[in-house]
Amino acid sequence: MEGLTPAGPLLAVLVGLALVDSTSVGTLGLPVFLLAQPRIRASAVLTYLGAIALFYWVLGVALHAGAGSALRVLEGAGSSRTLDQAQLVLGVGLFLASFLFDGPIGRWRRERRERAGKVSAMQRWKTRLVGPDASAGTVVATALAAGVVEAASMLPYLAAIGILTANGIGVVAGALILVAYCLVMVAPALLLLALRVGAARAIEPMLGRINDWFSRRSGDLLAWTLGIVGFLLAADAFGRLQ
Repeated sequence: MEGLTPAGPLLAVLVGLALVDSTSVGTLGLPVFLLAQPRIRASAVLTYLGAIALFYWVLGVALHAGAGSALRVLEGAGSSRTLDQAQLVLGVGLFLASFLFDGPIGRWRRERRERAGKVSAMQRWKTRLVGPDASAGTVVATALAAGVVEAASMLPYLAAIGILTANGIGVVAGALILVAYCLVMVAPALLLLALRVGAARAIEPMLGRINDWFSRRSGDLLAWTLGIVGFLLAADAFGRLQ
């Protein structure tokens, strides 16, 4: 395939997308909540991260396999350069759309939910994760539920799959790359777990602040995600078009 992104820049873009994915509610917000408890269960955190990473990987392999077949059909009907141009337009569009979801809209939605007395889905998950009846099955079910809920908005992951497909990466190689992607995605939470176990007193205040920040600003994360994913998509497509 002509106009492939060189290996170095391609890996840099994928690592960037994985790090954006690592800051979502499912991959960092809920693990931080678990780690901020007075008594933590390291096995529960590891089970949670393993389950959500496996969910992402299986879904990613399936989507990549389907996307490869679809791309071959599209390339048979037109130029791959046209697809790169479409990706560039999509990236620029997502970047511009990020400004529509910045702070004021997120705050308005939270205030409306609070006035209506509604409990957010994240609050319900938290109760199930740390309640007296929490179990390994509950942790896995919660991780899968978080993955399913975020599947519709996992823009960084979908962008990564699109980039793999556009660069002609096969299913087997793509599956291996997605393993690395998922490991990078859960790496920040694993690092915090190691710090929580090894340096509890030093890390507890920071975990509390991160947890509070997620509680206050989770709505604004959508704007940042749209902006960063849009930029990376546009940069990848621009590189191939050049």
